[in-house]
Amino acid sequence: MTDRDPAADNRTDELAAGASYAAAGVDIDAGERAVELLAPHAKRASRPEVLGGIGGFSGLFALKGNYKEPVLAAASDGVGTKLAIAQELDKHDTVGRDLVAMCVDDLVVCGAEPLFLQDYIAVGKVVPETIAQIVAGIADGCVDAGCALLGGETAEHPGLMGDNHYDLSATAVGVVESDQLLSPERVRPGDVVIAMGSSGLHSNGYSLARKVLLEWGHMDLTGHVEEFGRTLGEELLEPTRIYARDCLALAAETDVRTFAHITGGGLAENLARVIPAGLVAELERETWTPAPVFAMIAQRGRVAREEMERTFNMGVGMVAVVAPEDTERAQAVLTARHVDNWVLGAIKRSAEPKNADLPRVALTGDHPRF
Repeated sequence: MTDRDPAADNRTDELAAGASYAAAGVDIDAGERAVELLAPHAKRASRPEVLGGIGGFSGLFALKGNYKEPVLAAASDGVGTKLAIAQELDKHDTVGRDLVAMCVDDLVVCGAEPLFLQDYIAVGKVVPETIAQIVAGIADGCVDAGCALLGGETAEHPGLMGDNHYDLSATAVGVVESDQLLSPERVRPGDVVIAMGSSGLHSNGYSLARKVLLEWGHMDLTGHVEEFGRTLGEELLEPTRIYARDCLALAAETDVRTFAHITGGGLAENLARVIPAGLVAELERETWTPAPVFAMIAQRGRVAREEMERTFNMGVGMVAVVAPEDTERAQAVLTARHVDNWVLGAIKRSAEPKNADLPRVALTGDHPRF
């Protein structure tokens, strides 16, 4: 008697029935169901300039307004390995906010108002309810940023990604008048650097955080952590703060030279991108204490300060460089908008103005209670 191979029997049955997209792992019906579930979320994240609804081959946006010389700005980004935490906990309604934040907070650095965003969701297998949760978070972020969710794409990749895995990316587009563009050329000696507090790790450094806390530390994502006052998973999934409207309000009421979004590379590397040659931003660590999550990663992983500051935002999510006479007004505007803020330092002339290789950001001192 010959043993039978059930897998071979199944293959024979499939061949007899004929090949299909569903048999290959792509469920078109599930994709259509996902669109039905996400449609209400996309509808609430809109603006008057949006033409039509979802379902077309492209999103349409009428650039209305009394613009004189409008300049369009675009930014693309993703969420990174923070998604691994969401997938481990089967909680998908917050990472969409991270996706929006990563894009629109880059746009606003040059003074651009976010107009619309388009997302791209790649999944191993379409689970309509999961897609709807993700898009709900994206819509929440778009509402906070004041931009429209102008459609997107969900692509099923069986065989390339696991059934429960997905990745997110998006592109946001904004507009700014050419004479109101913020840039390094506006920065002057004596300008004041104002920090805006982060909501946690935001969406950077999660490969290191996961290595230290989960792989080496064997910490439980569902376990309560006294230092955080909540579970580790809740701390790590705290959404990235969206500063777009706060920054636009600040630029409208004060003389802002430029902003810097603090993401991968940390405070020094990102701020250096908007400091012109011949100047240096002198910042003081004594002005703030990073949140406990940063201390836990540093201590448990024995991570050197230089590595921490290059990997994480260390509690500073956005920086504004403002004219010195507008310092108090700028802080008042941010405080009224419930944005934690403080004077981080000032812009000085470089010791060697003609040496373009000198660092353009200098951090001094130590954080208190860190």
